[in-house]
Amino acid sequence: MKKLALLTAGALAGGALTLSLQAFADKEASSPLPLNELRTFAEVFGRIKQDYVEPVEDKKLINEAIKGMLTGLDPHSDYMDPEAFKEMREGTQGEFGGLGIEIGAEDGLVKVVAPIEDTPAQKAGVKSGDLIIKIDDTPVRGLSLNDAVKRMRGKPGTKVTLTIARKSEAKPRVITLVRAVIKTKSVKFKLLEQDYGYVRVTQFQEHTVENLAQALQTLYKDNKTPLKGVILDLRDDPGGLLNGAVGVSAAFLPKDALVVYTEGRAEDSKMHLTAKVQNYARGGADPLAKLPAGIKNIPMVVLVNGGSASASEIVAGALQDHKRAVVVGTQTFGKGSVQSVLPLGNSGGIKLTTARYFTPNGRSIQAKGIEPDVVVEDGTLNASDQQTLRVREADLENHLANPNGDDKAPAKPVLKRPAIKPAVPAQPTPDNGKDAPDESSSREPNPKADYQLGQALNILKVQQILINKKGS
Repeated sequence: MKKLALLTAGALAGGALTLSLQAFADKEASSPLPLNELRTFAEVFGRIKQDYVEPVEDKKLINEAIKGMLTGLDPHSDYMDPEAFKEMREGTQGEFGGLGIEIGAEDGLVKVVAPIEDTPAQKAGVKSGDLIIKIDDTPVRGLSLNDAVKRMRGKPGTKVTLTIARKSEAKPRVITLVRAVIKTKSVKFKLLEQDYGYVRVTQFQEHTVENLAQALQTLYKDNKTPLKGVILDLRDDPGGLLNGAVGVSAAFLPKDALVVYTEGRAEDSKMHLTAKVQNYARGGADPLAKLPAGIKNIPMVVLVNGGSASASEIVAGALQDHKRAVVVGTQTFGKGSVQSVLPLGNSGGIKLTTARYFTPNGRSIQAKGIEPDVVVEDGTLNASDQQTLRVREADLENHLANPNGDDKAPAKPVLKRPAIKPAVPAQPTPDNGKDAPDESSSREPNPKADYQLGQALNILKVQQILINKKGS
């Protein structure tokens, strides 16, 4: 009983502190504490400590209680222990301690898709097609890609030994590498053909806006003449940093154009973010200042699908509302909420939903998504398969409701053009790096193999023909 009393007192003290802080934040300090619920919490805590089949550490119980409190709110609020918080920060910063290898899975082993230029892996002679069969003394067979990535990542300056099988060699080779700071780029680009550029944003990170500016400048330089059209590929981009979405939108919109606004309970969650340098630059010079002037006016297509979420939907919605681009593909995921990442004293943090965001025309995308101007199905799946396999925000348990009161119907009438069906289904494009948290897709953009990309390119060419006719 004495132990239970101490546990109760500790739980009550912790609960009182948490609730008092919350009450202070909401300026509702006069609200009474839910003592009955706190007593129940303490009683359950005590029962687990006393009667559970195996001993459980207090730290684990408290962490799981905090996690449950947050995950019960909505699908995107979460508690991150120090390790998870560190990984999240590495993901948004685009930097981590590792080896610099794009990886995929093959026959239960880890396959090297490509070593990243100027990294420990490349310098040690790791090649595309190599199979990693051991990481230090741990066999790779049976490990998930996530587990393999965690074992290869680590503090810069530390060593890791890889045992590699290469088809051209009879015996495996053992390579010891020293981890270094690896910087990933969230923007990939290519000239699809003369005058038509392609830019893919795989995730919105701290350096995405700078990387996008460099990509567009390089495309103009490589083309030797001004581009006649550009495709922005946001398919399967899960989102990321809000200021990154504002910056990517600002690259194509007039100065001070509204990109997105947010509404929440706290005053600092109510924002109107425009295409202004203060809303996307990380400090210092404007990364978009040297963009070619023509990028604001050339024909543009934005590619989206069911994997385009959050920041991707902000960009697609802004460019669609301003009639700056034709949005092509399939309906997006529908994540129209903003999460604030708040660090905690234990070096962990919480991800808390603090606002809903709205497109410039006042559309909420929450649990609805962006509807393309031109619906183009993925040529590798038929419509019924896509409907069956698709999981969207509206399918998630405890998802926030759309403030317009309808999670499925558009907030206002939307002109929907007929869906374009492929005459001959395109062959699937391999994406070997897809499941590797280290890397974004290694897929090469190919309009002939990628049906949606091919249709996007056709739309750009039709727009250019219309521009030429108008000019003549």
